[in-house]
Amino acid sequence: MPENCLQVLKNDKVGRYATASKDLQAGDVVFEEEPFAYGPKSGHPPMCLGCYLPVDCSYLCSKCSWPVCNAQCQENATHANNECKVFAESGAKFQTMADPTDICLQFECITPLRVLLAMEANKQRWDSEVACMQSHCEIRKSKPIWAFNQNNVVEYLRGPCKLTRFSEELIHRVCGILDVNSFEAHPSTGGYSIRCLYPNLAILSHNCVANTTHTIFQDLKVQCRTSVPLKKDQELYSSYAYTILPTLVRRAYLEESKYFLCDCLRCKDATELGTHLGTLKCSKCDNGVLISTEPLNFEAEWKCTHCDFRTKATAVRRVYEAIQMELDNVDANVEEPAEAIEARETLYRKYRSVMHPRNAYHTMLRLSLAQMYGKLDGYIIEDLPDLLLERKVELCMQILENLDVIEPGYTRTRGLILYELHAPLILIAKNLYKNAVITKEELKRKLNEAAEKLEEAVKILCLEPEYTQEGMLGRNAKPALERIKESFFDEILNADL
Repeated sequence: MPENCLQVLKNDKVGRYATASKDLQAGDVVFEEEPFAYGPKSGHPPMCLGCYLPVDCSYLCSKCSWPVCNAQCQENATHANNECKVFAESGAKFQTMADPTDICLQFECITPLRVLLAMEANKQRWDSEVACMQSHCEIRKSKPIWAFNQNNVVEYLRGPCKLTRFSEELIHRVCGILDVNSFEAHPSTGGYSIRCLYPNLAILSHNCVANTTHTIFQDLKVQCRTSVPLKKDQELYSSYAYTILPTLVRRAYLEESKYFLCDCLRCKDATELGTHLGTLKCSKCDNGVLISTEPLNFEAEWKCTHCDFRTKATAVRRVYEAIQMELDNVDANVEEPAEAIEARETLYRKYRSVMHPRNAYHTMLRLSLAQMYGKLDGYIIEDLPDLLLERKVELCMQILENLDVIEPGYTRTRGLILYELHAPLILIAKNLYKNAVITKEELKRKLNEAAEKLEEAVKILCLEPEYTQEGMLGRNAKPALERIKESFFDEILNADL
């Protein structure tokens, strides 16, 4: 494994936090780590307890009678050495479901049980890395999740599974540790996502502008990297929320799922560091926009920057919810792939008079459109007219304008958008030169600009595993980059002759 560049500190305000143990460049590995435990997420249908593929529950483990794919998955060590032994010894059998695509409450106990068993098997790592994790049990006691876990995890493990050696308090604590600290992973193609407990990764404090990113490999090892250059002793941050969401939505998610309220610089700023991801247009004047009068107050009024119009935060939330609902259902009536583009463009135009141009929901639409133009039937990149090539460039540039602030540096999204940007830049330059609109020198400059975008994209995307979409894009783009650098300019000139 690479050198661990993480140092763990503690203070009264945030508890444990992490800093860089030396100066780091963007893309440097901070640490790699194996999960302490992992398993099904809460609220999921049945899945194979060996490989996490969906199952119809027709094949059950011959030892414990819980769902697996086949005899091979039955022998998967994570299943065989954990819940399989417990269920087999206690006789706690899986109850067949009428519809195996429904959420299965029986599976709620699996991951907490694996954590408890890992605690017994690796007491040293539990004591040094996991036991000190935040569980927020005092807050959770007053929430529905406490009774849910009591019924579906605590009473099942201590009842049918006969695991009375684990106290109710400890089981609730483990459930809290999982909810607050686990990370989502995708161990198998076509399978369900699962949750993994990474003690070092969980130490990183949240910030709505992170300076690290992480990749979880198929073997579930995690690699944490810097996204921007960092100095020795600089605090390391990750983001626990989808960074593109507006502050009202992002902070509500963090309060509901992680039990804290973020007060980072971005959350404190009504304009979200100038990105205006949460800003709406004023409905009472032409030039004004609505921003919160107190960004850290969920109930604060929103006021126009140009006139006296004010509105309640609840009204802003309703606008967000309406737009999000339409985004979630944007493909409901789409029959042909190409119709997906028009459906999004229609939605984009619909809310142009409601949202600030850089608003989060416009940004989400741009992310989809930027990756659809050039790929879908009827919109293949080589066949796009200049107008749509320019639209793709515009979308990418507008996305990057926000990413430069909220996801700076070597992040997957930035790498993907830079990749999407290079091709239309090249095609537009070729068409301009072909039509004698630009000179050879201008053509070369534009091709160099495209090469720079692609080079940065390759650098970022090649940090990802080669079996992922991002990793494959980065590696496949290398020959194209070399061609642009070495001979593409001459090829265009010769083709013109």
